[in-house]
Amino acid sequence: MDKIGMDSVLSQLRAASALAGGNASAGATPKSAATVDFGQVLKTAVDQVNSAQLETTKLGKQFEMGAPNANLQDVMISLQKANISFQTMVQVRNKLVNAYQDIMNMQV
Repeated sequence: MDKIGMDSVLSQLRAASALAGGNASAGATPKSAATVDFGQVLKTAVDQVNSAQLETTKLGKQFEMGAPNANLQDVMISLQKANISFQTMVQVRNKLVNAYQDIMNMQV
């Protein structure tokens, strides 16, 4: 997942958090928050992680086959980027599951 995509997700989460906390002056107005589709943002982030994984697999196969433009450094860097983006997505998923469980356990 690239830095721009992650920054976008974080800024949208912060805006939603500020709106939920009643602090609309923190950069999010009700009109702009209504245009943010959290499901779409999450799907985009998952798609970016998937594309990083697929790109790493492709580079690895090219290196294994002895392609002249594939070198070990690029393969290893791509592998680490894909691993970090996957681990980040797992942590985001864990936080979302915990938040959902907290909400479901609230007494009304």
